[in-house]
Amino acid sequence: MTRTRKPRTTYPKAFKLEAIRLMKESNRPSAEIATELGIRRNQLYKWKEQLESKGEDALTSKLGRPLKKDQSEVTTLRQENDRLREEVEILKKAAVYFAKELK
Repeated sequence: MTRTRKPRTTYPKAFKLEAIRLMKESNRPSAEIATELGIRRNQLYKWKEQLESKGEDALTSKLGRPLKKDQSEVTTLRQENDRLREEVEILKKAAVYFAKELK
């Protein structure tokens, strides 16, 4: 029984700012606000903390791995090196397998 993972939802900066404003200015509990907005309560607190610590620039969404063009050349070469090592191991095993068949 495997569960499929929901794709991660990204929210625009304006949505995050509005959610934080609602949490600060309204007298309603944050859980109620989060339910109304369709997010988790702890997400509101996380956004509020990010806003206070790093400013509005922290609320921009930059998820996942950096794009290939943004990776350093060393990182790209290491990945290629790992891939090539795996290929060599596969070829060695294949050579042993076919050598046994010839005997």
